[in-house]
Amino acid sequence: MNAKLSCLGLLTAGVLLIGGSAVNASGYTFFDLGTLGGTYSHGFAVNNSGQVTGDAFTLNDAAYHATLWNGTTATDLGTLGGTLSAARAINNTSQVAGHSSLPGDAATHATLWNGAIATDLGAPLGGTFSFATAINNAGLVTGFAYTTGNAAYHATLWNGTTATDLGTLGGTLSAARTINNLGQVAGWAQNGAGAYRAFRWNGTTMTDLGALGGTYSAAFAINNAGQVVGEAQNSDGAYRACLWSGATATDLGTLGGTYSAAFAINNAGQVAGYSSLPGDTATHATLWNGTTMTDLNSFLDANTVNAGWVLSEATGINDNGWIVGWAHNTNLGVDRAFLMIPVPGP
Repeated sequence: MNAKLSCLGLLTAGVLLIGGSAVNASGYTFFDLGTLGGTYSHGFAVNNSGQVTGDAFTLNDAAYHATLWNGTTATDLGTLGGTLSAARAINNTSQVAGHSSLPGDAATHATLWNGAIATDLGAPLGGTFSFATAINNAGLVTGFAYTTGNAAYHATLWNGTTATDLGTLGGTLSAARTINNLGQVAGWAQNGAGAYRAFRWNGTTMTDLGALGGTYSAAFAINNAGQVVGEAQNSDGAYRACLWSGATATDLGTLGGTYSAAFAINNAGQVAGYSSLPGDTATHATLWNGTTMTDLNSFLDANTVNAGWVLSEATGINDNGWIVGWAHNTNLGVDRAFLMIPVPGP
């Protein structure tokens, strides 16, 4: 592990960008990113410089805090005065978006971190709570905020201190999960019948992306080509990883189980998420390259497997094919943020 971590530090300090396109990987190297002194951590996003963000538990598992990993170094991004915080996204200028509790922990607000400076994005729709889930390279932040009296929550877009309510598809609730560099937003919203549906918002209009024959769908990531990934219910009622290209919805399949979900897509069209195994006894982190689906655990070497690591979910992928998520260690009984770095192929 020490040799791997030294390699990670060198890569983060130097040779990272590989033409901004997907790497032809012959394998991957696994890294346990550790914690802030506690037991657990989770990785959610990775930018093109290889910086990872997510959350990690502090000493004695007293709290979890938004965390930024630069190579082997984990930085506690702190809170807005409360006990808890979490980071959900990072852009290519190292701005981080997430949420934090306020003093007394009576409220939670969407938060933007610029280095060590945390900015409270407020609760612009009149409620007590707001959450940031994504940020693009222009610093536009999206997520959701509660309305007056916390009666509902709506997808929200922050441009600096200005917040826009993106509305719904005719129902009560909505949440934005992702934004690309063109300002297109995707997430999920209730329609007039009360069903949750994946949507794409193009500046003025929220469009229902449909499902896979069932009622439910939700969007989790969008790339600069406007491709959206998430999950959608099929005609059998199962939730499946789904790719929307324009008006076309594609079932990405499973690793032999019933269900799957896609949480990230890069600009090369590589998709990361998870799938259940035959019998639905477990879920494994999964990579989709076009129509090719791969269990990321198949890239773990024997020493890593013997150490107890199982990659459970992949939640982020950058344009160089670096993948983050969380892994469970069956020997230690803990969950940790992981990073998988491709080993270039021929």
